[in-house]
Amino acid sequence: MTLDAVMQAAVAEGRLRHLDLAFGRLMAELARVPGDELLAAACLVSRRAGEGDVCLELGAVAGRKVVDTAAGPLVCPPLSRWLECLERSGVVGRPGDPHPLLLDGASRLYLARYWYYEHEVARQLTARCGIRTAPFDDARLADTVARLFPVAEESADWQQVAAVLACLTPLAVISGGPGTGKTHTVARMLALMQRSAVSGPLRIGLAAPTGKAAARLGDAIGEARGGLPVEDAVRAAIPDGASTLHRLIGLQNGAGARHHRDNPLHLDVLVVDEASMVDLPLMYRVLDALPAAARLVLLGDRDQLASVEAGHVMGDLCQGRRGDAYGPQMAALVARLTGLELPRGGAGFADQVVLLRRSYRFAAASGIGRLAAAVNGGDAPGAVAVLAEGGAGEAAWPRLDAEGRWRWLAAFAARHFGDLAAAAPEQALERLARARVLAALREGPWGVTELNRRLAAPLRGGRPRPDDPWFPGRPVMVTRNDYDLGLYNGDLGITLAGEGGLRVWFRHADGGLRALAPARLPAVETALAITVHKSQGSEFDEVCLVLPEQPSPVVSRELIYTGITRARRGFTLLAGGEALQRGIEGRVERTSGLRERLWGDGP
Repeated sequence: MTLDAVMQAAVAEGRLRHLDLAFGRLMAELARVPGDELLAAACLVSRRAGEGDVCLELGAVAGRKVVDTAAGPLVCPPLSRWLECLERSGVVGRPGDPHPLLLDGASRLYLARYWYYEHEVARQLTARCGIRTAPFDDARLADTVARLFPVAEESADWQQVAAVLACLTPLAVISGGPGTGKTHTVARMLALMQRSAVSGPLRIGLAAPTGKAAARLGDAIGEARGGLPVEDAVRAAIPDGASTLHRLIGLQNGAGARHHRDNPLHLDVLVVDEASMVDLPLMYRVLDALPAAARLVLLGDRDQLASVEAGHVMGDLCQGRRGDAYGPQMAALVARLTGLELPRGGAGFADQVVLLRRSYRFAAASGIGRLAAAVNGGDAPGAVAVLAEGGAGEAAWPRLDAEGRWRWLAAFAARHFGDLAAAAPEQALERLARARVLAALREGPWGVTELNRRLAAPLRGGRPRPDDPWFPGRPVMVTRNDYDLGLYNGDLGITLAGEGGLRVWFRHADGGLRALAPARLPAVETALAITVHKSQGSEFDEVCLVLPEQPSPVVSRELIYTGITRARRGFTLLAGGEALQRGIEGRVERTSGLRERLWGDGP
């Protein structure tokens, strides 16, 4: 059986994409010295890119069976022979060579564009490492710190450290779980920057990967801004409107970005929220559009799901952080300005990263907080124990069969969504934001498609036609940006009946409402249930997380943690015990060389 036949069988069985095999065959056609070693490598690196990896670590799979099909297995060659064959092929080069595939010194194989993205992101971020690139009035900075952070409630106020560090360095990475006060910190950080700047008000941009996350960031900054103990002029210089990253840099589908190194953004500071959702290509474009003198602040939760597309930039930025130690120069400067004594001994990228740990949303004994901590720590027995005891009334795990699950979900949907059609637009949108069903999968018996079909049926009333998805009370989520309409991926709307027929109501970025006819909308889907990926950047009072009955490679620790932390007050899990345990024990490991490049121990 030839390798190509094995690959064809893998495609037929869904283990490889048609794209992967087509790419492998193209590389074989272009090669000076083709062979099975090249075909296998090209197919696998394409598959890995589709799964979110930036590269293929040849050493991790060399000599191993990586695909098993009815036509036979794909067993990778030994590393030394594999490397030799790839280097002779004529289509695999070393970093910087004009070849479609690139192999670095750690035996990592890249699609050339991903090597370039990774190299440029690392170069740009490394260039922003260091201390103090803009002039600040030290005395005014220290005075403003005292105003904004009057009392340290713990041995080191990490919110204060994060705000000060962002003033002193061109790059600040602030990671924290739900309720750790990331946006609270940023509002004070921006006041600190504006009040201490000596060359006039700074031009500040606020952005996030999705429209929903951008709206939440703007709302949070606007709400916090009014209570800051600073002059009116300083408050006025803090923006409260945020944009999607795509709109900020002018990125259109199928076209380049309007802003890039030759036409940079007119900003002194850029704050990006929900940075865990930013993939490697998008991070490259953002950095390419940011002036070299501008400072960058990345906010996110390093433990959340990685981006849908290739890379796990936020995880790579934070992964090398061990403990709380900072470099001696940074520690001394923070001590002089704030009186805080930071642990010393950190090196390299450590001065750019602050981890916020204290949750102000969940008390230490809260069910959701304890459950999230157990899952994040990979403690499956601990998570099961929290769920079994009812999690202080906040976390529940009803052990139900399939029929029982559907009855529970029907009651949940009726309670939270049953009266949306009769509500006024403002009230309907408010109620819609209070609860959601989250799912791990899109398809399958417990995927989003089936959940929405089953849950919508009782709400359709007199509109039973299966080919007509529209009915009063239908919540929808935008799945494709429409810049003309000002609607963005992740925006939520509610369908209501009016004199002119059905209209879908959305909330403006400024808080106002507008209605659009269904025919005018970009791509949307019913949003009674959404994937955990789509829920990132959102919070709900009550969340029900539905996992498939059997273990699935899609269900990981990060997915379960992300689902739990979307809930403010109540969380219910519908899952089998084995699927839960396997999910908590499994981690998403994205392969890239970015962490080593940033933290100084890679090629």
